[in-house]
Amino acid sequence: MRRARLLAASLLAALLLGACASEAGLNAQETGETLHLPAAHVPGGLFTRICRPASAGPARLVVLNHGSPGDPAVRPAMRPATCASEAVRWFTARGYVVAIPMRRGYGQTSGPWAEGFGGCSRADYGQAGRETARDIRAAVLAMQGRPGVAARPAVVVGQSAGGWGSLALAAENPPEVGAIVNMAGGRGGWQGNLPNNVCRPDELVRAAAGFGAAARLPTLWIYAANDSFFDPALARGMADAWQAAGAPAVLRPLPAFGQDGHGLFFGRGGSAIWGPIVEAFLRN
Repeated sequence: MRRARLLAASLLAALLLGACASEAGLNAQETGETLHLPAAHVPGGLFTRICRPASAGPARLVVLNHGSPGDPAVRPAMRPATCASEAVRWFTARGYVVAIPMRRGYGQTSGPWAEGFGGCSRADYGQAGRETARDIRAAVLAMQGRPGVAARPAVVVGQSAGGWGSLALAAENPPEVGAIVNMAGGRGGWQGNLPNNVCRPDELVRAAAGFGAAARLPTLWIYAANDSFFDPALARGMADAWQAAGAPAVLRPLPAFGQDGHGLFFGRGGSAIWGPIVEAFLRN
């Protein structure tokens, strides 16, 4: 059992931190920095990497949001994606400035972890998502007005728990956000350290409907066929509940990717698959 738990934690960490590419190949004109973005509810602020495009002048902001490994021991070791990682480079190459914040309880951001959903017997995915959204919105607000950031509504992209928090943020309809991209978003996957075993999927769908009742921002949902956390049927169920509640959504189910489609967003070669879909969505 312990070995299974460690394997599951290692798998999830690899998927969430696919973000570890070396910066050796970084274009000399592109710049990156790390700092703590101020947030009223986070002592010391949100540890964040900022990656800027080679082009001069203010650029539209993209905020990329990480997932959440179930093993608490993994969270302090998490680091933001590098500016050379494929997903980040995809956005900077298209003229976006990218911020990658670490939320409370992850990496070098202080404060207690706030994203627990209470366990299967009383799963509260809505509250967990709202806490994630709280940190995401703080990062967006802190980035706006910084040098080199255009005065345009930001694009918020989240993977796994970060995708779920991005959907929760959409329910707030913040004026500083213009579009949401949900990459394999959800919570409660790998229940009991088993793939394709979600803790109370009915509650996940119900929470999606609750967010959708308020959300009016455009959202793009991307899930791969071999996602070991949230399979195509559950992804469809969440998206259908979201839309039935009145919220706009474009669901793009994709073929299997690598060994586990949950890692599509940060995976090597992943941007060739999701990139054209995101680009078309952001043009509209």
